Order: sequence, then structure tokens, then C-alpha cells
Amino acid sequence: MRSEKISRRDFLKLSGLGLAGLFAPPLDFHFNDPFANVQGRVTTRTIWMYDRPSSEAKPVKLCQRDMLLNITNATISDDVTSHNRVWYEIGREGFVYSGYVQPVQTLLNTPQLNIPADGLLAEISVPYSEAYEAAEKTSKVAYRMYYETIHWIKSVKTDANGQVWYQIRDDKFDKLYYARAEHLRIMTIEELAPLSPEIPNSSKKIQVQLDEQIVIAYENNVPVFVTPASTGGIFRVGTYTTPKGSFLTYYKRPSRHMAAGDIAASGFDLPGVPWVQYITESGISFHGTFWHNDFGRPHSHGCINLSMQSAKWLYRWTSPQVSMNKEFSFGGVGTNVEIVL
Repeated sequence: MRSEKISRRDFLKLSGLGLAGLFAPPLDFHFNDPFANVQGRVTTRTIWMYDRPSSEAKPVKLCQRDMLLNITNATISDDVTSHNRVWYEIGREGFVYSGYVQPVQTLLNTPQLNIPADGLLAEISVPYSEAYEAAEKTSKVAYRMYYETIHWIKSVKTDANGQVWYQIRDDKFDKLYYARAEHLRIMTIEELAPLSPEIPNSSKKIQVQLDEQIVIAYENNVPVFVTPASTGGIFRVGTYTTPKGSFLTYYKRPSRHMAAGDIAASGFDLPGVPWVQYITESGISFHGTFWHNDFGRPHSHGCINLSMQSAKWLYRWTSPQVSMNKEFSFGGVGTNVEIVL
């Protein structure tokens, strides 16, 4: 099977905003090598690495969930029928399908020692970080927080060894946990500023095309943004659908701990899901996705899964706006959403 190497510029286009998100904020278009210090985190239970970019090639290594792989390049498979032909090259080891690998980096931060009463919004900037029940490494781990997930910092604490910890509020269970401060990047007002604020909300519209698995944003009926998505899919325990019709982004929040069902049977427990925009009272929403990178085919429990950076763009572009010191905005005038076949 022949494969064609693509340029780094084409790779950024083909992978949507997944890898571009590694350089935000702000986007850095002056890099020498976008693969420098880039790793891939395995997002599912196991995947195979192959000697060529094809699932029909010879498997050379079994990779387990949260294993970190050194991405050195990308290639396009010859399977023209696939919705996603991008494979990651892992040095001389082999190739892995990109759909179950999250591109990540390790970016350590200088801790902020003064936390305002309202708290601060922050992003995990390492492949993953543990949320502990107390500000000490020997305490019990509550759960794992993943790259580019969003969390609320409520206070700061330094232990006897000089390790700085941020106190993290879990919005689902209303509990407080602790994470290593250098693993979280505090967000700025500028990076969350509204996009196209000069365009009236009534002139903005989002269209979700279920057959094509894409999301398009329009200003005055002119498309200004398009991204692949993953809507309701088929799982072992049943089929999940994304409803067709007209909706509004009436309830928005930058972070949400989403959990439902039995994890062993297609349930989920996902702390820090970012850039959430609810459109139904049953919980259907647009949001960022870190548990797969397989956009372009049905893959969700009914929500509209987007890459982290695509979800962030849409969140900034729509109404209502959410203040930096607020956990959500509910009941405001939302942006029109149309979901069609």
C-alpha cells in the first residue's frame, strides 16, 4: 500500500484545529517545526501501531490508554473512502490512526499566588494531571484531568516541600480537589474576548449537517467558519441521536463535569469538558472533546463533539457571552442553531 507524506502546512489543514491548538494562545505561525515536543495521548482502551499507515498493515505494538507517543510527522492513507485519512508517524516505531490519539504538549507554568475571590479559569497544559483530595502527593486521586480541559481555580496552597497547589472546584459534585499549579495555565481576558461583536446576534446562525458531520457558522448568510463534528452514534447499549430542528445557545459555561451511566457499558465520566453550549433542556450541547480525535463521523451520546479549538471559537462567537468571573450564563438571548440532515 502506497502512502503519501504531506507537508506540515497541509497537515495543519487536514487535522482541523487539533494540532493548531497546541500553539494557542496565541497562535504561533513562526514555528520552525510544529512537531517539536508534540506527543500523542492514546484516548481509548487500546490501539495498534502498524508498520504502515493502514489498519490492514502489520501490527507492531499495542498501545494502551494514556500512553504518550512521540509524533514526528503525519501521512495520508490511501483509503479514499475514510472520513479521516490522517495517520501519525511515531519516529521509527510505526504509524497510528489519528482518530484515537490526542496531540498534546507539556507546557509548565509559573504559579499565581494571588487568587481573587471569584476564582480563575485555567486550562490543563500537560498531557494529564491528577486531581488529589488533599494538597499532598500521597493523598487519594479523585480523577485525572486531561490536556486543554478547563477548570476553576478557587485558591492556592504551598506544602511543606514547596510544591504549589491550586484548589480546583468540581462543579458536578461541588467538591474541592487539588492539582499541581504548574500544570494549569490561567486564561486571559483577551483570549476569551467575543468574536465578531460588531455583527448583530440576529445575523449569526449555526448549521449542523448530520449527513456530512460538519458545523458551519454564518454571518449574514455567508459562511465564516466550518469544522468537522461528531454527533449521536451507535454504542453497545444503544443508538444515540442528535435531534433535528431549530434551537438556541441559551445556556453556556466554559467548563462542565459531564457524567452519566455505567462507564463499563458506554457510560462516561468527563471532568472539565470545555466550551459547553447547551441547546436543549435534556443536555444536548456543543462542546470540546478530548476523549477522541475522530471527527467527521457519529461518535457521541447526542451532543455535537468538536475539537477543543473549534469549540472555543464557536463559544466566543455566539451569544450570550459569559463573563470571565462567572461559571455560566443562562437564559440570555442565544444564537440560532439549525440541525439538518
